Amino acid sequence: MQTLPKLTTVDTASSQPVFDTTIKRIKTRPVKVGNVTVGGGHPIVVQSMINEDTLDIDGSVAAIRRLHEINCEIVRVTVPSMAHAKALAEIKQKLIKTYQDVPIVADVHHNGMKIALEVAKHIEKVRINPGLYVFEKPNSSRTEYTQAEFDEIGEKIRETLEPLVISLRDQGKAMRIGVNHGSLAERMLFTYGDTPEGMVQSALEFIRICESLDFRNIVISMKASRVPVMVAAYRLMVQRMHENGMDYPLHLGVTEAGDGEYGRIKSTAGIATLLADGIGDTIRVSLTEPPEKEIPVCYSILQALGLRKTMVEYVACPSCGRTLFNLEEVLHKVREATKHLTGLDIAVMGCIVNGPGEMADADYGYVGKTPGYISLYRGREEIKKVPEDKGVEELINLIKADGRWVDP
Repeated sequence: MQTLPKLTTVDTASSQPVFDTTIKRIKTRPVKVGNVTVGGGHPIVVQSMINEDTLDIDGSVAAIRRLHEINCEIVRVTVPSMAHAKALAEIKQKLIKTYQDVPIVADVHHNGMKIALEVAKHIEKVRINPGLYVFEKPNSSRTEYTQAEFDEIGEKIRETLEPLVISLRDQGKAMRIGVNHGSLAERMLFTYGDTPEGMVQSALEFIRICESLDFRNIVISMKASRVPVMVAAYRLMVQRMHENGMDYPLHLGVTEAGDGEYGRIKSTAGIATLLADGIGDTIRVSLTEPPEKEIPVCYSILQALGLRKTMVEYVACPSCGRTLFNLEEVLHKVREATKHLTGLDIAVMGCIVNGPGEMADADYGYVGKTPGYISLYRGREEIKKVPEDKGVEELINLIKADGRWVDP
């Protein structure tokens, strides 16, 4: 796997190695979800899930629209009954009529073949959980699973999955095989234990059924609430797919991450670790908060890794005794004035010691070099020195002079 920068060439003048620091994504097949493509080298897709009951048609339409308007590219809804499945048809039509067509994923659980077949008529993608799709009632007295018992349930899974696969295949729609660590089927637990291997084998069983029916519009997820388990499961899935000649795109997420700062850190720890390995084609940050709160976290993760540029990148030193102005206050002023300028890198540095070096890759720099004055930079070049109280205003003027300013 691609976990370290690769030596690409040697600088002929200095004879020093030159490293490529860009993330090299593992090649996967493209899977169409409505007007969005997951995998195949396309930008990593951001998605979330509404909280509304799908029977609430107006509420669901409004919730989907709110997410889509803040750049959520695929929206998931839960479909626990046939009534919910039929309501989803109305939701889809009302979205098209009052707003626009939004790619929707239907979440189907617990013996949901009939529900899945119904929703497949109306939306672009169906998500199934292998541990629940054919629900096995736990047997507390069981001590083993014979191969015959294992195979018998496998055949039942095939019988129930086949109609859905054929429906999605013939309509050109997609499926997510979404394995959850907390809901592995009993026979997988007995055979492989509560392990990443059990998660991977659960996914592979469903993938092979799909492939036998010539259906490959598949996205895979291997979610867990514990980051080390989640990371291990995705890495093992990539290894097993490589061994089996598979190239399905992966949906990344830490399930049940919680809320607040820790929920964000936990999600970032799992998702960003894998993205840095080149693993992942679509992401969802699962927070116990309104889903609108998830989208900024997704984009921040992608921005920090250089995978999508959707906002200004601010470089700022942590401040120390050398700092010649109130750095926190100035950074806030600069951010408020420029945060709408998508794609720029702006550095705010407190002194000359770290300033020019640390901000060398920035488009513009704001540096305290002498008391009471600010030096403004374009890249590595110092452009002018201005009084401190004019610093933000003059930074804006410099950006305008370069034709890179747009009004908020």
